[in-house]
Amino acid sequence: MIVDLRSDTVTLPTPDMLAAMMRAPLGDDVLGDDPSVHALEERSAHLAGKEAAVFVPSGTMANLIGIMVSTRPGDEVLLHQDAHPFHYEGAGSAVVAGVQLRTLPGPGGVIDPNDLATAVRPPDPHYPHTALLCVEDTHNRGGGTLQPPTNTARLLDVARSNHMSAHLDGARVFNAAIAAGTTVADRARGFDTVSFCFSKALGCPAGSVVCGDQDRMVNARRHRKMLGGAMRQSGMLAGAALYALDHHVDRLADDHRRARQLAVGLTELGLDVPAPPSNIVVVQVPGAGGVASRLEESGVRCFPIGPDRLRLVVHLGITDEMIPTTIDAFRRATAA
Repeated sequence: MIVDLRSDTVTLPTPDMLAAMMRAPLGDDVLGDDPSVHALEERSAHLAGKEAAVFVPSGTMANLIGIMVSTRPGDEVLLHQDAHPFHYEGAGSAVVAGVQLRTLPGPGGVIDPNDLATAVRPPDPHYPHTALLCVEDTHNRGGGTLQPPTNTARLLDVARSNHMSAHLDGARVFNAAIAAGTTVADRARGFDTVSFCFSKALGCPAGSVVCGDQDRMVNARRHRKMLGGAMRQSGMLAGAALYALDHHVDRLADDHRRARQLAVGLTELGLDVPAPPSNIVVVQVPGAGGVASRLEESGVRCFPIGPDRLRLVVHLGITDEMIPTTIDAFRRATAA
């Protein structure tokens, strides 16, 4: 048995999802006539509480477009020091959007509104224009942290009072909504744009959306074309996403339950494992790289995210039976 906990991006389409992809009505989305893409964009915008949406190949492109539609070259974007666009998106914000990313601290990926207010640049030609706030929910490097709604509201108040736009990197926002017992629209309220992925928690082979007002989404479609993200018969991917929205959202509660069970079992081994807020389990263990190698020998795959930290991501492909298997593998790997 292989237990792949490296990421929720390793999920494979279920047979029913593959059937939905084959049934999806197709057109040419570049020409604007793919009915499945139209249906997905309309539904995504509704779920996010926004006017419109644009389907794109990846979360990286969705975030980049979200930044581009609210900034100009030379602007500054404020975000957490562990934010995904800062670490894992190939410096696209700098290379393509021409903006400067300025990072802020905070536990678990949560920015203090006072730090945000202090970081806003004064209107002086020596400084870049502080144009955009980015927030990530759930927060990947924070261990699947949910953004506290009260804190988010305060961050948005600071942004508005300083004439800044706000983008929500909601790659795993469905996890956040299920864990908090709210909706995606609740999590995205007050943000000018929000992106979310279908290829992570929802188990699709590819695809993300960026949502916002009509004017920004007109620009988003132009940027998508410029970036090479306009696909032709992408309704096959949209069909997978529509299936996932119908069948793979409520089941995220199972991923969260299994993540908690895994954390409890690893804690009982004497390991330092914070209680997971959603589907990401972070294990504090000395020599994380060596432990990961020994786990691989036992059929359990995960990523070290530091010299003494492992990340385990529970997803659609993880069953109840795999949790004790993983705990047993850790028992052997950490006893070595």
